[in-house]
Amino acid sequence: MTPISDDRAQRILELLRSCGQQAERMARETFDVFQKGPSDYVTSIDAALDRRLTEAFTTLFPEDGVITEENALSRKQFTSQHSRLWCIDPLDGTEDFIRGKRDYAVMVGLLEDYQPIAGWIYAPAQDQLYYGGPNWGVFQAVPDSSPLLIAEPPPPTSQFCPILIGYRDQKRYGSAIELAIPSAQFSSLGSFGLKVMEVIQGHAGLYVYLNGRVKIWDTAGPLALANAAGLVCCDLEGQAIRFSANSMDLDTLAHKQAILVGWPEYVEALLPNIQQAVKDVLES
Repeated sequence: MTPISDDRAQRILELLRSCGQQAERMARETFDVFQKGPSDYVTSIDAALDRRLTEAFTTLFPEDGVITEENALSRKQFTSQHSRLWCIDPLDGTEDFIRGKRDYAVMVGLLEDYQPIAGWIYAPAQDQLYYGGPNWGVFQAVPDSSPLLIAEPPPPTSQFCPILIGYRDQKRYGSAIELAIPSAQFSSLGSFGLKVMEVIQGHAGLYVYLNGRVKIWDTAGPLALANAAGLVCCDLEGQAIRFSANSMDLDTLAHKQAILVGWPEYVEALLPNIQQAVKDVLES
């Protein structure tokens, strides 16, 4: 069942699609790019969507906390007394977006008592909108809302082992993982959320994220959908991904845990090999 009213759920769908289409329009014009930190960028489009989404969710859910990527002050909401927190990423995959690539998304996640209970991911370039959560299901909303086909890929073999991994992680850990898993077949795209959707739809068996940069607004929505689809969301020790205060950097709201999102058979088969690969890199 939906964790919010049907009316509010419909308004979120309309809002995210409208924001995504706004990003598409703005991308065809000149926009500004700013550097927030080392290899961390933001555009004037991120900022515009952030303001719009902040205003909309604050109005829709005045009783809840609202945390957005581009409003640093909103991070204080994480340690507030709110039982529900909306975590908003106005443009997930900004670096690829800047380079003119199309694998970016507008994302929203809902935490209740620090557990991801709902998520929304809209990919404007493909006009695909996914949403749902545990005890709700996983749906696609374009052209009409309907259950999403969740497809488990064939199990990993000595010839078949599709793994999603980000560009930075592949550069640092890819060779070691290939030594540990010779059949590993890597692929990638920009958005964290869209990578998770690739696993949910069976285009890969596992998504590996190791570089420690991912924040709460990147993960809340996608992991709610992954949990709803029956995927395992764990760290390198096999422990569940946590959203509590002792699991986050409270200044940046970055996860302290590495993140693996995958089908149970893939996680069980590949986790020891990935553990060893990471250990080898860190000790080299």
